[in-house]
Amino acid sequence: MRVVVIGGGIVGAAAAYYLTGRGASVTVVDGGYQGEATQAGAGIVCPWVDHPEDDDWYRLNREGARAYPGLVEELGEDFGYAKVGALLVSEDPAELEPVRSLLQRRYADAPEMGEVVDVAAPAELFPPLSDTLSALLVPGAARVDGRSVRGALLNAAVARGARIHAGAATLTPDGEVRVHAAAGTPAEAGRTWTPGGGPAQARSEETGSWRQAAPRGPAAARGPEATPGPQTGNGSEAVRPVAAGAGRVFADEGVAVEADAVIVAGGAWTGEVCRPLGAELPVFPRRGQILHATLEGVDTAWWPIVLPSDGPYLLGFPGSRVVIGATVEDVGFAPRVTMGGLEEVLQAGLRVAPGLAGATMAETRVGLRPVYAPGRALIGPLNSRVVVATGLSAYGLTAGPYAGRLAAALALGETPPIDLTPYAPCP
Repeated sequence: MRVVVIGGGIVGAAAAYYLTGRGASVTVVDGGYQGEATQAGAGIVCPWVDHPEDDDWYRLNREGARAYPGLVEELGEDFGYAKVGALLVSEDPAELEPVRSLLQRRYADAPEMGEVVDVAAPAELFPPLSDTLSALLVPGAARVDGRSVRGALLNAAVARGARIHAGAATLTPDGEVRVHAAAGTPAEAGRTWTPGGGPAQARSEETGSWRQAAPRGPAAARGPEATPGPQTGNGSEAVRPVAAGAGRVFADEGVAVEADAVIVAGGAWTGEVCRPLGAELPVFPRRGQILHATLEGVDTAWWPIVLPSDGPYLLGFPGSRVVIGATVEDVGFAPRVTMGGLEEVLQAGLRVAPGLAGATMAETRVGLRPVYAPGRALIGPLNSRVVVATGLSAYGLTAGPYAGRLAAALALGETPPIDLTPYAPCP
């Protein structure tokens, strides 16, 4: 069976890996667009603290986290996955009680989270932290290097015969895939999608989560791409219309790639790719800016993830590296690191971890997280030949490999390991 996977991020790479493992002939078309989410993700795998009111969203992320150890064993490769635990921190110990109750409720069905314990002095585990914080430790939480996971999955797929095409993929109305040599410039005008409104906005995919992931902070209101728009439901944060800027123009007609099935895993660009099919998918980009700092001579490889209730997160990696992020901005297809965004991350990060004041700024990254407006992820068939898999928002590195596995099963006509009805495209 011939399958074309549009999108070379973590979902598309995983789909290619699982497809080739089932004997399919696979072609991956990777547009290499600036702002691809996988390239910028911090790599937090701690699903048990989020989506308390949405069991389907939680289930997808829980299964994604649960699948990682087996994937590590299958690939036999070190891609930065390590169970380092997560500290849920707050200056007010009372604020930890709701998330403690949530974890206790979920433990029976997710013992892999480990026994949650109180930590009186979290700075003993993550030295730069403020000494005014209280914390809960979730020992089963892990961190992962998204770029390395993607690379390992693609390498394994190629070793099994997959082909990688660099270029922009488009679909014709009948579902034919055409690959263009190079993407053109974003369309200046076009359709808009306002994340805070419209009949499809049934819920916020982040409501009630321990980790804040709805638009917030000064960065979301700065920069030339941020224009005034309607208010969100809570009346406190302006939501800006998001241009369809994924629209591309091409100088060539493209080269047809034969396929029996197509998986569109194009991240924030998925809606634009699928539009010729007559599918109006309300997928939009949510920008996240993060920074990497180094602490010379300090072993940060096994520091736990730090998760305050309202950003920022912090986590350590080998090489004396600490990651701090992220902004959460609805500003359209604008994959830029901004002064306002860095200010937000730095101020919030130093408030939680003042011991990082002397760290060296090593790198900044920016990614466009794909969000599906109705709420949770989008995984399902659009027609008899085309399957879509996107909308993982801030949970791409948690559920991405698992979502790719689900999409592969659909493309092959197999029964997925979980019921995908809750993630099906809205009619």
